[in-house]
Amino acid sequence: MILYDNSILKLDYDPATDILEVAYPDLHDFLLVEIKYSIDQLIENVNNYDVKRLLLDSSRTVIAVNGERSREITSYLAASLCKTRLQKLARLQSPDSTVEVTAQSNIKHIETHLHLPFVLRNFTSRKEACGWLTTN
Repeated sequence: MILYDNSILKLDYDPATDILEVAYPDLHDFLLVEIKYSIDQLIENVNNYDVKRLLLDSSRTVIAVNGERSREITSYLAASLCKTRLQKLARLQSPDSTVEVTAQSNIKHIETHLHLPFVLRNFTSRKEACGWLTTN
């Protein structure tokens, strides 16, 4: 069921598996304020539905901002998720090596600077990610 949908984020929740699926937004300077607002909507829905499993699809993400801006958005998302009861976050990797290098750098940064109360794993396949999310 679609919980939220705008031009930046679409939240698709499956109550049977308790998996909330969201595509990581394209990062453009002119969208950063709207992206933060959309992340706030994501967090509100994670809290309202007490979501424990999140599938973050970065496979089609475009990054058109500098590394600092990208890190800012990633850190904002991670810090916001730390305030929820999320237990597992599966991230679908980008096939674009430039995007993936930036993403891995951002992940390393948040793992160093934040105590993540959820487990974060990267996957190249949606099937594997969903399988991991649904296992105890």
